[in-house]
This record gives sequence, structure tokens and C-alpha cells, in this order.
Amino acid sequence: MTHSGRNALRAAKRVVVKIGTNALTHATGRFNREHFVALGEDLLWAAQGRELVVVSSGAIALGMERLGLGSRPRDIPGKQACAAVGQSRLMQAYEDVFGAQGQAVAQVLLTHEDMRDRRRYLNVKHTLERLLSASVVPVINENDTVSVDELKFGDNDTLAGLVAGAVEADALVLLSDVEGLFTADPRRDAGARLLDTVEEVTSDVLALAGGTSSGVGTGGMATKVRAAASAAEQGIRGVITSGALPGRLRAVLEGEPMGTLFEPTGARRGSRAAWIAHALRPLGTLTVDAGAREAIVHGKRSLLPSGVKQVTGDFDRGDPVDLADASGEVFARGLASYGADELRRIAGRRTSDIESVLGYRYLDEAVHRDDLAVL
Repeated sequence: MTHSGRNALRAAKRVVVKIGTNALTHATGRFNREHFVALGEDLLWAAQGRELVVVSSGAIALGMERLGLGSRPRDIPGKQACAAVGQSRLMQAYEDVFGAQGQAVAQVLLTHEDMRDRRRYLNVKHTLERLLSASVVPVINENDTVSVDELKFGDNDTLAGLVAGAVEADALVLLSDVEGLFTADPRRDAGARLLDTVEEVTSDVLALAGGTSSGVGTGGMATKVRAAASAAEQGIRGVITSGALPGRLRAVLEGEPMGTLFEPTGARRGSRAAWIAHALRPLGTLTVDAGAREAIVHGKRSLLPSGVKQVTGDFDRGDPVDLADASGEVFARGLASYGADELRRIAGRRTSDIESVLGYRYLDEAVHRDDLAVL
């Protein structure tokens, strides 16, 4: 057990808590109001002496309940309709619990486009900072009412990881219907053992995360582990634990050995680097040679056209791209200085050749260092 990591959670001053659908509902998918009140009391406790951000599922479940539906709609318009009906009911539930103790809350609805666009990302960041400085608890949810597939985070675990980075949180707590990450699926293997601490999220760890969840929520253990890994890369401790029992959040923040702790694996990134690394969805991949990889990872250099071996995807200048080595391992993400067709023409060429090949030159670099984030 990593006692220092658990003790560090006690000192966390800014905490993001994600509450999953399955932690808010009965087995039937109906909203569990009694349990929600108990969770609300834990959140109120956590907000005392800390800055708290809540990423909450539940709008679609509440919409299903109000519309008398027995199961989650499969089509996008059906989900959007449920979200439209349920979102106000979800916020009213938070208003009732928090307002009774004089704690102000604020609704914040986001789409992936809000995080992908740099200006909108900064607007989100500054708004959340202002709310926290005013002692308001932001309650964040994906804007399911207007989201479509290409704009969706896909789950609130991913959203919580992005929010934790945006607000530079000290801790991320993911409350779900499971105790944490096990060595095997505990529902199928009685010998499955709960992992107390994960020092680094490797491919083996991701393999343990396995499949998806119920028909009510959208996230699964894999998305939770990836969210915790995203936070860990930004110097943020993460915990996956069950939200089914009252008091669990309090126990985690008091340093008790609950759930699975994900230790930080990197230093805190600057706002721009964190945005590039975690908020963007790459539109292509640049395969680079070993020398370019070494220069980027260890030399903190830009990627020059001469180091590019292959260009895949269809992207324009300024679009996000992954950088991969010859084995296909993605090791960095950045903003392309040239479009895909342009980079294909200058790949492997010297910087001095760019203008003669293209007839113009934007920059000397294929991806500038200021637009790069090593993963």
C-alpha cells in the first residue's frame, strides 16, 4: 500500500468527483433518491475546506423515469430527449440537497467541441476557476441534448479526466458501482483481487479493465482507468471506488485504503500542453524515425520534415495529429504546421527544401515544440 499517496489525498485542496449513473440508480435503472441524498451529504462534507467540482451522470436516467421508459433508448434522438427532460430534474436534486445547507451550485454542460477548441477550452477553464473562487460547486455533465457522435466525450469518466486537468485538481475520485480495479472480473472469478495501488497504467493494466457496463450507463472500467491515467499523467492522484455505500468519498479523502489508487506518473503540465495531450482528438498520424523521436522526447525539440517517414489521415494545418515511432507506438501529440497533403510532399526533406517543393513555407517545423505534448 502506498501510504504517502493515501495521505496525500487528505491534503487535497481541489477535488473533482465523478458520480456514475450506476451509483445513482437502482438495479432497475430508476433514480435512487434516498441514496442520492446520502451521496449529497458526502459531497457537502468534501466541500468544507476544499474546492469541489462534481461531474455527474443521471440526466438520461431521470428523463427515462419521467417519460415512463423501461430501458435506455438506443437511438441518439431518444437519448437526447431523455437528457432534455432529465437534466433540469438532476440539477433540482442537487439544488435541494446543497441548498438546504446554504451551498451554491452551478450547472455546466459541455460537449467535446468545448474542450477541443482552444478558445472555448480556456473559457471553460476560466469560468470554473471563477465559480470555485466564489465557493460555488460546479455540477458538470455532458450536454447530451445537443451532442452528436463526433462531439461526444462518450462517457463522463473521460469528461471528468479532462475537467481535472483543466482545473489543475489535486485529486480525481471516480464513484461507480464497482470497488475498484481487480485482477480479474469479480463477477466471474471468485479469486479476483482488488488492486490497492497502480503505479503506472500499462497495456496489462488496461487489459484488466476489460469490458463495458450495464444498459443504463455508458462508461466501463476501461474508461475509468483511462480517465485515471489521464489525470495521473498530469500529476493528479486518482481513485476508482464504489459509490454504492454512503461515506465512501469521505473515507477516500481521509486517506483510508478504499478502492484503487492511481499514483501520478508525470509532473503537472501547463494548460496548453494538457489541452493538446488530453482534450484533442487526433485526425492523423505522423510516423517518425528514431532520431526524431529521441529529439522530441529527450531533447525537447520540434519535429522537422526530415524526421517524418509516413503521413496517414486527412487533416489541415493546425489540426491535432499523433506522433508514432516505427513500431506504431504513439508517444506524442501535436498541432500540424502543414496539412496532410503538404506533409506527404515534404516528408523526409530538409527544411531548406520546403519552399522549393511547396512554393511557399509556413514554418520550418512539421510540428513546432510549442505545439507538442509528449505522452
